[in-house]
Formats: sequence, structure tokens, C-alpha cells
Amino acid sequence: MSAEVYFTNFQIKNGQSLLTKLEKLVNRSKILEGIAPKDLVALKLHFGERGNLAYIRPQYVRRVVDQVKMKGGRPFLTDANTLYVGSRSNAVDHLETAIENGFDYSVVGAPLMIADGLNGKDYVSVPVGLKHFQEVKIGSAAVHADALIAITHFKGHEATGFGGTLKNLGMGLGSRAGKQQQHSDILPTVKEDVCIACGKCKLWCPAQAITIEGKAHINHELCIGCGECAVTCPHKAITVNWKTEPDVIQEKIVEYTAGVLKGKEGKVGFITFVNNVSPLCDCCGWNDIPIVHDIGILASTDPVAIDQAAVDLVNQAHGNPHSLLGKHHGEGDKFRTLHPAVDWSVQLAYGEEIGLGTRDYKLISLDPKEEK
Repeated sequence: MSAEVYFTNFQIKNGQSLLTKLEKLVNRSKILEGIAPKDLVALKLHFGERGNLAYIRPQYVRRVVDQVKMKGGRPFLTDANTLYVGSRSNAVDHLETAIENGFDYSVVGAPLMIADGLNGKDYVSVPVGLKHFQEVKIGSAAVHADALIAITHFKGHEATGFGGTLKNLGMGLGSRAGKQQQHSDILPTVKEDVCIACGKCKLWCPAQAITIEGKAHINHELCIGCGECAVTCPHKAITVNWKTEPDVIQEKIVEYTAGVLKGKEGKVGFITFVNNVSPLCDCCGWNDIPIVHDIGILASTDPVAIDQAAVDLVNQAHGNPHSLLGKHHGEGDKFRTLHPAVDWSVQLAYGEEIGLGTRDYKLISLDPKEEK
């Protein structure tokens, strides 16, 4: 049976507003139907790394907050701390970054709570009994919430091809220890003929696994596989290799997503913004030129279907030749063009296999058909 995925584009006529279009999308998709009065409702989003401007605007989030309150829910915004050393690796820095990026109570109308606590150790081990994990370590605030709405910025990702709802939930709400478990199959290596020993990778390494001795050197005994060095290197001198197949990290993320959603059946919803589709994750301290034009906003109660719909919309769009796609902007699969070592479909196939949703969807547009 096909899942319903609702869609609205970013086109606006005089007198309209993208904020009201978002409200209409939320109402038509019925993603808030499971919220009961006094429910504690976690709104999972990415607050944006300091220096990155591709994250979802807080004004959009405020409209979702208002809709949750109208249902009688008690919303709070949440995310878990990062594994790498950046501006979100502990709750103090994380909250300061969120507020700097506009996610202040006066703007969003809801409190902010870091899901895994001050230093990432506040988590619940949730039994899942799946291929890679018997249990997963999920930020406690997300586990104890009565309902959950994932608000996702869709973009490329160096380890999973793209980052959508599944990654937003699985990697995003995994505790720091959980993130390390998911990244454990990544093994970065240095191209010594490219490395100029600038030292930026060493500054961002959370495990102090990198030394600079003429060239960068990675101690694989200390390396935790977060991949931060690969995305930080300005000269592309560090590449991600895999201890096993690169498919494994995607499957691990999906198993963590299963843990996040466990016990919340009928009380979850998903919103995905397909705009500012940057080639790399929002965890980078920058964002590059979008690979396609701003496409629209999606809403669904199926996390697999909404990711499939988002990737299809991007791949059907005209590529931006000024982005990292460059001369390959006409390729049909933009994420495989950007990250050729990664088959992004693995996360969707595995999510379907373990019962998180379906890749078969019906796209329902709320936009009036244009007259020809």
C-alpha cells in the first residue's frame, strides 16, 4: 500500500506566505493527529553548526510549534550532542549555538532541550533486536517524550549519500556513544601527496588521533571513525575508507531510527524542507552552493516514504552547474555523483525491510495546477 506524502512548493502569489503554506501542509497531512492534550512533544531538528547557514529557518519551526500547541501538546525543540568537536558537542555550546542561529524562545515559542544532556551521557538503552544492535542508545529526552515530530533539512552527506529524515532521527538522536557506534566502520586515510600539513584536521579531531609531522598522520587505534577530518580538510587530502561495506553505517542509522520511534506508534510525524540542498551535512561549519533550486516542503507519517520522495524530487530537478556537481550537473543521480562510493538507497531498502515504512508513495501536491 502506498504511503501518502504531501507536498507544497516555494512559489508564492501576492498575498500568500510560505508560513501559511506550511501550516496548510501540516494540517492536510494530519501529522499532528496523534498528539493528545498535555503530551510532551519533541520537535527534532538540527540547530545548525556555527558558521553553517543552510539549516531550517526558526520562523518555520515557530509555525509548527503553534500548531502543536493548538492540539494541546507541550512542544520542546531538541537534538543530541555531536560526536566531533564543534559548536554542539556539549549542551552549553549546543544551546548557545542554537540561540545564536535564532532558535530562541522569543522566536520559536518553545523551550530547547538537548536530548542526551550536558555531555552526551544522558541516554536510554532501547531494545531493538536487529542485525547490528540488540539495543541502541537514544537521548533520554526523545525517549521520554510522548510524541515526536522530525523537522528535517534535506541535503547531501559524505557517508550516507544524502541526509534526510532517517538520518535526522537515527544519527541525530543517538547519544554521543551511540553516534560512535554508528560511525565505527569509517576509517579515514591521508593522501600524503595532497596534504600540506595545515593542521585543520587535528584541530577538529575529537579523539586526538591526528598528529602533524610533515604530513598529517592518523592513529587508527585512537580513531573513532567520526569522519570529521575528511569533511574539514580544505584540500581533500583525507578520504573515507571502510572497515566493511559503506552500507553498514546506513543500516546502523536505520536501526537507531527504529529505537527512536519505538513506543511512539501513531504519535510521530515528519516534515522535510527540500531547499538549500547543500552537498554536505549541516554539521560542517559552512555550507556550499545548493546542488538544485529550492523545491518545496514535504510532510508524511512515513519516514521511509518521505525520504524516497525527497531524493526523487532532487534527482528529477535540474542540477546547478555552479555547485560541486560542476560539469556533471546533468547526471540523473546527483547524490551518487557527489558521493560515488555510497549507495544511498541502502537506508531506504533497510528501513522498508525492518518495517519502518515503504518506498512506495503517492505524492499529493497542495499547489494548484498551473494553466498552460
